Amino acid sequence: MSGSNQQQDLVLIKELELILDSCTLELTQVDEVWPNLFIGNVAVAQNRKTLHKLGITHVLNAAHSKQGSIGDQSFYGNTCVYFGIPAEDSERFDLSQYVKPAADFIHKALKNKDGKVLVHCIMGVSRSATFVLAYLMLRQRLPLRDALRHVAQKRAIYPNRNFLSLLLKLDEQLTLRRRLCPFLCPPPHLFSPPLNSFVTLAISHLETSLSFHSTLINISLNNTISVPCG
Repeated sequence: MSGSNQQQDLVLIKELELILDSCTLELTQVDEVWPNLFIGNVAVAQNRKTLHKLGITHVLNAAHSKQGSIGDQSFYGNTCVYFGIPAEDSERFDLSQYVKPAADFIHKALKNKDGKVLVHCIMGVSRSATFVLAYLMLRQRLPLRDALRHVAQKRAIYPNRNFLSLLLKLDEQLTLRRRLCPFLCPPPHLFSPPLNSFVTLAISHLETSLSFHSTLINISLNNTISVPCG
């Protein structure tokens, strides 16, 4: 990434941080940030009594196998469906490979009649919040800033700058796709080969005109993040 792009990225990240800084809530153990979707810390995740009281049916652990996080499927038995992601809350960790699987897990769980999902890491501030924000963007089609404002009204969150940068790139990608498909057409991998090639070319030209260059994450039609229709 060029120096000018890095500077522009930093400006956008600081704008997102202003939204996060506007939150006046105290950090609690767990909060419902979307209907039946909770963000919490590791203490809640390891308290079976609390999980039962909340009605949690699915647990996404964004700090799987990390120090202080002992959760796995055997810990929950048949009380909760468990999904662990070994993410690190660092400025270098590549979270992009886990974004779509996490969003799919949350989406599938919430489609169940009584499905309730807890997404947690250690503090419930950065990693878990990033996955919930990505879910809202991918599956609820919220723009990043709207997703941030919504969640920040429900819980004190603060994804690190690496994760905010990832969400910015995802937001750019989704915005680009929706400009090309204003009626939320099917994901690109479902297009027939001729149309697939056309969309690939269109995306390439639009990327250039918008100066997105290589900063978009997995913008090729074979990427792992697609815009769902449902």
